[in-house]
Amino acid sequence: MRWALVKVSLAVTTMVVLAFAVPLGLVIRELARDRAFSGAEREAAAVAPALSITTDRDQLERVVASAGSDAGMAVHIPAGDGQDAIELGRQRAADQDIAAVRKLGRASTTGVTGGSTLLQPVALSTGEIAVVEVYVPESEVTNGVGTAWAVLAAVGAALILGSVAVADRLGVRMVRPAKRLVEGARELGEGKLGSRVPEEGPSELRLAAVAFNSMADQVVQLLANERELAADLSHRLRTPLTVLRLNTASLGEGPAADQTRTAVEQLECEVDTIIRTAREAKPQTAAAGPGAGCDAAEVVRERMAFWSALAEDEGRKWRVAGAERPVRVPVARADLAAALDALLGNVFRHTPEGTALAVDLHNGEDAVIVLVSDAGPGIPDPEAAMARGRGSGSDGSTGLGLDIVRRLAESTGGDVRIGSSVLGGTEVRIWIQLDGRAPVGRGHRGAVRRRRPGRLAAAFKQT
Repeated sequence: MRWALVKVSLAVTTMVVLAFAVPLGLVIRELARDRAFSGAEREAAAVAPALSITTDRDQLERVVASAGSDAGMAVHIPAGDGQDAIELGRQRAADQDIAAVRKLGRASTTGVTGGSTLLQPVALSTGEIAVVEVYVPESEVTNGVGTAWAVLAAVGAALILGSVAVADRLGVRMVRPAKRLVEGARELGEGKLGSRVPEEGPSELRLAAVAFNSMADQVVQLLANERELAADLSHRLRTPLTVLRLNTASLGEGPAADQTRTAVEQLECEVDTIIRTAREAKPQTAAAGPGAGCDAAEVVRERMAFWSALAEDEGRKWRVAGAERPVRVPVARADLAAALDALLGNVFRHTPEGTALAVDLHNGEDAVIVLVSDAGPGIPDPEAAMARGRGSGSDGSTGLGLDIVRRLAESTGGDVRIGSSVLGGTEVRIWIQLDGRAPVGRGHRGAVRRRRPGRLAAAFKQT
């Protein structure tokens, strides 16, 4: 498009310049010619009064000399009344041309070697017609024409170059937004859902950019809805299924109990398959925009209230710390609830009954830490567990729980760590960055004031 605009501008400007420059150049040449012959006419007119009074050679020679053009002027006086013909100056015109002017009585120009001559008839007192010949050299006829043509050519070239430069800038102004639109569409097709196009350029391209950005927002929203459905599936199905599986242990022995346990196991396998399939097809969506978030303390209290019934049935001691006051985090409420349900479900699923658990919420200036701890046997290989959270799952685990937690933390610039808890079991630490920057240091020291481990352990001893 850019080069097409340049070519069109070059062609149009060239035609316009030629349409004006060629006639103007011809006019300049004719003006120079008219100027030269006007001067010749004035010289001839200076001699005419003397010819009408006298035909004396000496006097005429002085008149011609006073005109200052004796080298380029000639006077042809015919013979008559007993007077011989008089020829003053150098004759350049042909005799027949001089005779034709004398006969017609009109001025005429004729070409000669090196230029042209003006033949001006003058009536004498005797009634005869004298002819004044004024020589006009070719250099005088074309004087200043070359310079004028050069100026016209320079002006025309400048106009053409200027129009090409303007067309090129306009082309860039049009092509750049179009290229950005193409790049944005390519990036969106490659899965970079955060790609947007600047709304600039001509009005048509601005409208196209607005439409593209609106479409991209809708795509992100649709894929985010799919992500929400997958996360919702994880804690809506797995949580009741975990409770159901744990309750089957109290059914005792017998065919009905065995059938129930088998059905629950089959149902759990089917749910795992569905969740794994949804996870593999889950796209990467953009993070929540500015202003989005929830109260982490409220979400912690709500989810612990949900799991407390099962904890009491299994004789588990549980405690929540740091959730007394509101703690704002830049994540969606449903995402944080799904992450907590995934971690608490793992505690109930992989630790014996009666194992204590705790959720500890730390609020700092630039980050919030959520600790989910238990007093179970711990995780022998935390790195392998995190790898399952990044993969498709193995050893009977879908890996979705830790994947939900990891995505939640990384969407804010934070991370997830697995270590040993103060209760003696596993501690999963969710680092939620508040300002979107990368975590400071491996241990995140200095950003959040930690509670002393002994205080949490002592709290369980007192309950």
